[in-house]
Amino acid sequence: MPVRLSSPTASRAHSQLTLEEVTKRYDDHVVLDRVSLTVKPGEKAGVIGDNGSGKSTLLRLIAGVESADNGEVTVAAPGGLGHLPQRLELPAGATVRDVLDQAFADLRDLERRLHAAEAALAGDDGPGRMAELGNLQAEFEDRGGYEADARADAALHGLGLPGLDRDRAVDTLSGGERSRLALAATLAAAPELLLLDEPTNDLDDQAVDWLEKRLREHRGTVVVITHDRAFLEAVTTTILEVDPDRRTVNRYGDGYQGYLTAKAAARARWEREYQDHLAEIDRQETLAANAGRMLATIAKKGPWAFSGSEHHRARSSSSATSSKARNANERLKRLQDNPVPRPPDPLRFTVSLTPAGEPAADPAAPLAEASGLEVDGRLRLDHLSVTAGERLLITGPNGAGKSTLLRVLAGDLEPDRGTVTRAAHTGWLRQDELPKQPRRSVLAEFADGRPGHPDEYTDELLALGLFRRSELGLPVGSLSVGQRRRIDLARLVTRPVDLLLLDEPTNHLSPLLVEELEAALADYTGTVVVVTHDRRMRRAFTGTHMELAAGRRVTG
Repeated sequence: MPVRLSSPTASRAHSQLTLEEVTKRYDDHVVLDRVSLTVKPGEKAGVIGDNGSGKSTLLRLIAGVESADNGEVTVAAPGGLGHLPQRLELPAGATVRDVLDQAFADLRDLERRLHAAEAALAGDDGPGRMAELGNLQAEFEDRGGYEADARADAALHGLGLPGLDRDRAVDTLSGGERSRLALAATLAAAPELLLLDEPTNDLDDQAVDWLEKRLREHRGTVVVITHDRAFLEAVTTTILEVDPDRRTVNRYGDGYQGYLTAKAAARARWEREYQDHLAEIDRQETLAANAGRMLATIAKKGPWAFSGSEHHRARSSSSATSSKARNANERLKRLQDNPVPRPPDPLRFTVSLTPAGEPAADPAAPLAEASGLEVDGRLRLDHLSVTAGERLLITGPNGAGKSTLLRVLAGDLEPDRGTVTRAAHTGWLRQDELPKQPRRSVLAEFADGRPGHPDEYTDELLALGLFRRSELGLPVGSLSVGQRRRIDLARLVTRPVDLLLLDEPTNHLSPLLVEELEAALADYTGTVVVVTHDRRMRRAFTGTHMELAAGRRVTG
């Protein structure tokens, strides 16, 4: 079931969430390594990181669904614990009422004990019975037991499921409706500690706005995994970043903006340290070379060139110069043995240039144009023209035809009717696609279609910082969706194009990489057509906006 609640045993003031030296592995693969962290009572912590980095594992450890191999997980939530996993497991034949009752299990148990105490009081009104009843009533009221059903109605309404029949079978709901039901049940139980894994999935903007307000007002602690940067900005006070390289968790205060500020400062320090390292290598090489030349000059003159005191000074000078040369070479070797890694190159999209001797294209001519489009009942578009330098944002609900339109513009899908012209140099970032050759290596996939041997492109891929050298030989079929997404992104930024077609470009990428992607798009002078549900990207987008619904243009 989607909700797991702890038993109320103490006041909320005694709540605690700590991990001490926690390690979790699956077979021989270490996911989290000696993680130590504390989430304070009342904090709203956002968990971020690459796909497959261990975010969901961290949440399952806190929820008690899984156990650590080493270390200690301490979770004390007297007001209850609610866990919404990313993958829901609901029993066959379950109804909406069953899901809500499971969420309210602790409250229902508390309510039964309360009724039993009331019944017992009828035969024994001693001070002990009165005290027991008073404690149960206070606890039930503190947990919001009297308003539980009203909270369920409010949560279902806020998440877009108003008036949902309590006797309706869960199997008859769509996947998105089941996700929203599970989230509503978790919230309605009003546990002190909320553990939510990607709760904004399957929510429209209105439902996300409601959820953000609900979590900001939550009196307890929230730990939430999300890729939604606008959500992180609106809700979180703390960021927990799961580092896939070190397999640990880094904590940042001051919410999402504090996280970005800290990461920018760390990047600036890295840049300075790298430049200082190069400058020091250059300085020591110069010192060693100068000393070497001085020694060569002294040796060339020979001992017979000096006599008496001059001979003594020459020997002293030679000894001092030798010492300088030796020290410089020793320092140089230490610097070379302990290099500061080169910071990754920033992502940059580049525009293809007109080859020499060819006339430049008319800037007013469209780079992509479609007329009278019809595609299998999914898309009907009278006319679309995108000119050089234009930036077009396409929005609309799922199934509106957005991805279909991008496939047509990219030349991946031929329309049933209509005509399409496209730019010669087009880059297309498709939404999600399984690799056509799963055994091909990361490096070979990146170099596919380029002249020469894949090894020739090793430095180019590594310079982007999207993959470690040890990952270049991995088969693409073993990668997470986010890792495959990074290969597609790497191919795009290393090939000049005139027209960029981006289908949900922020999907499966870490928030920090999305920030870098946005900066690269802002600097790109070519033509961009973007389909995205990312609220932060939509808000920051400057250009034309076209909305589709049921395969037809609504606005724009």
